[in-house]
Amino acid sequence: MPDPLIEDDRMNVVALAATRNWRPAALVVCAMALAGCSTSGGVATGSVTGGDDVESSYIGSTANIASLTEVVQRNPQDPQAYNMRGTVLARTGRPQDAMTDFTKAIQLDPNYVQALSNRALVYRQTGRADLALGDYNRAIQADANYAAAYVGRGNIYRVQGRYADALTDYNRAIQINGSNAQAYHNRGLAYAAQNNHRQAIEDFTTALGLAPNNAEPYYGRGLSYLAVGDAKSAVDDLNEAVQFDQRNADIWVARGKALEQTGDTERALGSYTKAISVEENHPGAREAFNRLGGRSGQTYRLFN
Repeated sequence: MPDPLIEDDRMNVVALAATRNWRPAALVVCAMALAGCSTSGGVATGSVTGGDDVESSYIGSTANIASLTEVVQRNPQDPQAYNMRGTVLARTGRPQDAMTDFTKAIQLDPNYVQALSNRALVYRQTGRADLALGDYNRAIQADANYAAAYVGRGNIYRVQGRYADALTDYNRAIQINGSNAQAYHNRGLAYAAQNNHRQAIEDFTTALGLAPNNAEPYYGRGLSYLAVGDAKSAVDDLNEAVQFDQRNADIWVARGKALEQTGDTERALGSYTKAISVEENHPGAREAFNRLGGRSGQTYRLFN
């Protein structure tokens, strides 16, 4: 299963670890559940949680950054202040500034596992997997029970095709925290990459039980259902996935394929048309649309 992955994701969602129960009153806080996944060649590849941690993360804003800068200025030797501001900077699309803050936090506290994992995530998203692995290894050495670092390192191994190593890390993360939806989701992706779709379906189902309102596990499970020849179940899952993420052309294409297998050409064409409206030159959507005799400008049903 090829993959660019969560960071490696098209949505570019960065949800980073919260700091050790530290909460500045001036910060507007929002708990995030799950977000972010990527696809490659119609295959779900991302992390179900949009980051390495399953704890709370923060949505950035100009006001938040200004408030956090004041906190940093008042507490220039507090690594948590830098880590929190770095988290918000990463959320607002400023990875280099975030990296500076995470690095400062680590300089102040070399065993600060949240900052190490956060910096590793940014390294991953900027294509520096070797540096990311170094930070994840440091985090695990500092705290052998920090599940987020195992998930993050497992994601890198999975992208590199080192599935046995990835599964070892995901298993360890689940052993530490059995409610870690991200670990189950990513383990499902690793199983699917090895064509172990029955086990993948079990993990995606567990991830959905832990965090149900997200496109990624529905998408992953839908693809695995397709792989084992259960097109009806695939349609059901992909119908759910598109409700949560209507701007992902790959999900629409996968839904079109599933509908084709059930014999529903009309709605399959509707899905391919929708995919083209999202991503005009999507090769899979164009090929399928033409193959089924689709006509430009014609309206096709999407749902009942």
